[in-house]
Amino acid sequence: MRWDRFLRVVVMLITAWLGWEAGRTITGVASLDELRLTFATSARIIIPSILAGAVIGYVIAPWVTVRPARALRSSLRGVPTIQLLAGTGGLAVGLMIAALLAYPLSLLPNPFGTILPFVGVILFGYLAVTMMLLRQKEIFSFFNIDRGDQDEDDGTETTAQKRLSQHSMMLLDTSVIIDGRIADVAETGFLWSTLAVPRFVLNELQYIADSSETLRRNRGRRGLEMLDRLQQSTAVEIVFLDQDPADAKQVDDKLISLGMELNAAVVTNDYNLNRVARLQGVTVLNINELANAVKSVVLPGEEMEIRVIQEGKEINQGVGYLEDGTMVVVENGRRFLNDLVNVQVTKVLQTNAGRLIFASPEIEQRARVGQR
Repeated sequence: MRWDRFLRVVVMLITAWLGWEAGRTITGVASLDELRLTFATSARIIIPSILAGAVIGYVIAPWVTVRPARALRSSLRGVPTIQLLAGTGGLAVGLMIAALLAYPLSLLPNPFGTILPFVGVILFGYLAVTMMLLRQKEIFSFFNIDRGDQDEDDGTETTAQKRLSQHSMMLLDTSVIIDGRIADVAETGFLWSTLAVPRFVLNELQYIADSSETLRRNRGRRGLEMLDRLQQSTAVEIVFLDQDPADAKQVDDKLISLGMELNAAVVTNDYNLNRVARLQGVTVLNINELANAVKSVVLPGEEMEIRVIQEGKEINQGVGYLEDGTMVVVENGRRFLNDLVNVQVTKVLQTNAGRLIFASPEIEQRARVGQR
């Protein structure tokens, strides 16, 4: 017998018993012996009450057993393990406090002696769970305060290892999902935490994918394809969160609030979100900054081969690009348009948009040396 059928039978038996009790109360029958004596009159009420209770139990059984259990299970999947441990520990502490106070409260005159012990269980359980969830970081840090002083040989985490494992989750922003490079980074194995996509970010992606504008629609569909690619990848774990902070309305504000609540890092390409999140103490991982950090490093005086593909802003300038997308401005390179030319780096500038390299053709550098 399947589990849901077993629960349905249990609920039917309970509601049938409630129907028996209801019918017995209406007819005034106190026991089965009295039912036998007055069967002709009382059975016409009691038996329909039992049948009605069983039918009601059969109908409502899924709504009071299986469906709440499934909803609870799906909601618990999005809750971090550290929060589950904190909530469970807080509930245990609250119940212990309520148990210690139950006997003194039961000595109070009625109705206080009957009601207050139950109220204490609810009150102290709620307060303890809330306190543990709000102060979980400080409480766990208090119990682990001496772990960083132990030797690495003892198998404990070092300060650097703790810093890497500080964030158990990375929240993905809409912009970084649509960008798509997060999937490539994930497949390299450099992401150490679980990737999390809040439900409100997923809703925004779906809204963009359903847009009437072709460009926005294509961007939204690309984002959904990237999420599917991340789900299929074995190099990283991705989860979807149902938490929706009530203290924020905009998606960016919700991401910041959720990052503070879960102690999670926010992965984004949005410059404004980057600045606001860092001002509020939330760790931000910017894919653009990562891309700039891993670009090739060149120094003045180095030689390279570059193809000039377009004219520059200044007179006689030519522009080319390295394989990683870095722009190279070639002085007096206009005459080499669409040609492959050897250049020598003269200057490297770091701008907000990325690294900018200035160079001049190697022929001119040799001419200058000859003149000297």
